Amino acid sequence: MEPFDVVIVGARCAGSPLAVLLARRSLRVCVLDKARFPSDTPSTHVIQPSGVAVLDRLGVLDTVLAAGAVQLTAFTMVNEHARIEADLTDAAVRAAYGAAGAGLCVRRVTLDHLLVAAAGEAGVDVRTRTGVTGLRHDGTRVTGVETTHGPVRASLVVGADGRHSTVARLAGAAEYHTTGPCRPFTWAYFDGVADTEARLRLGRLGDLAFLSSPTDGGLYLAGAIPSSGVDTREESFMARFAAWPELAERLDGARRVGPIRVVPDCRGYFRSATGPGWVLTGDAGQFKDPTPAQGISDAFRQAERLADAIVAGLGGSAVLDDELRRWWRWRDDDCYEMHWLATDMGAPGLPSPLITQVLRDIAGDVPATVALLRVLNRDLRPSRLFTPRRLLTAAARAMGAQPTRIPALAHEAASLAGQELRRARQRRLGTRGRILASVPRTRVRTLAP
Repeated sequence: MEPFDVVIVGARCAGSPLAVLLARRSLRVCVLDKARFPSDTPSTHVIQPSGVAVLDRLGVLDTVLAAGAVQLTAFTMVNEHARIEADLTDAAVRAAYGAAGAGLCVRRVTLDHLLVAAAGEAGVDVRTRTGVTGLRHDGTRVTGVETTHGPVRASLVVGADGRHSTVARLAGAAEYHTTGPCRPFTWAYFDGVADTEARLRLGRLGDLAFLSSPTDGGLYLAGAIPSSGVDTREESFMARFAAWPELAERLDGARRVGPIRVVPDCRGYFRSATGPGWVLTGDAGQFKDPTPAQGISDAFRQAERLADAIVAGLGGSAVLDDELRRWWRWRDDDCYEMHWLATDMGAPGLPSPLITQVLRDIAGDVPATVALLRVLNRDLRPSRLFTPRRLLTAAARAMGAQPTRIPALAHEAASLAGQELRRARQRRLGTRGRILASVPRTRVRTLAP
């Protein structure tokens, strides 16, 4: 049983890209996954431009495009009476995104299969239909995994196995910054949609949320997500689209392909990212409401940073642990604001009148619209766009337009301000304390501030 440098549990968009990057730097890597590929998994299907840039650096972008991934050229966000439109081919938008260009929409049954193939071509030992049943230990340090086909030894075990991560459970990774249940993400594919435009649509109308886009295979992805409850009856699902006439018009006459799909048990969390001999990445370590379509790009971006940390740290276990803790700090800092923005965007119930006014203000301001796209691409922190000044301006405009609602709007503005203060306080007190608590006392001084 020759040991590997790294064993990665999970071969999808968090695991295979990391494996490729490590194998290219001469590490011995094994990837395990209980699935047989091609294999589907729940997803928003959208890859932000920053994630597309990672695909390009991995050398698989052309393969993904050849498989039918749709390059998105337009964007619409609707929140009640607020409507934001963007031409993703516009010079100002392209300048904001830099070389990354437009985003993509592609089914996971297509994308994950290509990523697994790329890992094999890079020299990774890929073992599908292999489930992990336990962790191997040398004292307190994880030294490999037990699988349905026997043990695998490694200097590091990476959990890239999604929301229901076996590695996270076996390692006892604690959760924090948790959020309540997300909406039951519900979607289907359609053939024959009367829409030739590669436009991503996000909507909040009444208590329903919407997501739609053309995707690979000549199919159209459309989701109509209620605040709560799971009802996958054909008539109930299709009736929801009537709340957004422009989407209902596109689906008129189209044929649903396959079942109505639902993810009923989403919730947001961070998990302790690392311990002696193990680390979590992608959804295994942090999951946010899927409304802003961040998960795939986050997995790709984390893979690049984590590969650097692993390569820098494999000179010795103490060095590796320190590098992974620094990566943990980066991950929390990178994800924190988007975690809460996603929570707010997907919150059950009716849209907030104050947030609707904020979005109406952004819609009338081209630089602000570009800034919103940069937020979704993780080039700009949400706090740089959704500033206290913007909130106060929107509150004043909303009160002027609806004087009878001044007390309610003032209460909402105060509640939002208090919420942001609490979140800022949690951020200051959160990750550093958890990281320090995970460090043996003899190692604390080695960590950079």
